[in-house]
Amino acid sequence: MAIRTYRDKEFELLEGVYEPGEDSHLLIEAALREIKPEDRSLEIGTGSGIVSIFLKDITDIIATDISPLACKNARINGIQVVRTDLFSSICGSFDLIVFNPPYLPTENDERLNDWLNMAFDGGPDGRHVIRRFLNEVRRILPIGGRVITVFSSLTDIQAVSQLYQKHGFSVEEVGREKIPFETLVVLKCIRLQ
Repeated sequence: MAIRTYRDKEFELLEGVYEPGEDSHLLIEAALREIKPEDRSLEIGTGSGIVSIFLKDITDIIATDISPLACKNARINGIQVVRTDLFSSICGSFDLIVFNPPYLPTENDERLNDWLNMAFDGGPDGRHVIRRFLNEVRRILPIGGRVITVFSSLTDIQAVSQLYQKHGFSVEEVGREKIPFETLVVLKCIRLQ
């Protein structure tokens, strides 16, 4: 276990849990600009819980992760977390969903044989998990609900935007950062229908 610090907040990071990087930090900044105290909020794929650590100071938030190790890590960091695949064990509706999906294009020979693989493996085009998310999200996100999510240019941001639009969302870019070999982009998507 290691103690990390981001923006004057300390958090614990267990070995085998996704270490927050530029994508996490960009997502935190965008979510902090978007979240309202009255929002019922959900973070999907919480990992260490770093995003929820910042958001829980503003509103109640529930987090999910498929990895039992990540769930344990988030609980150590004081996050209310449910172990589930995306949001399959979650009931009710949410005003805001924050999601750092596994978005890296990953071929079979690049996959890891552990839970950490679930944090980055977006399938051959990087969009496998976001397709699943969009096919299921209407169950918990009402019209007018918002999704804040981060992607890489390796995933093809325009293709991701078109997927959201196809599922009845407006799409707005609310964050961008160029890092080596890729550009990270945060999208704010509002359910219109």
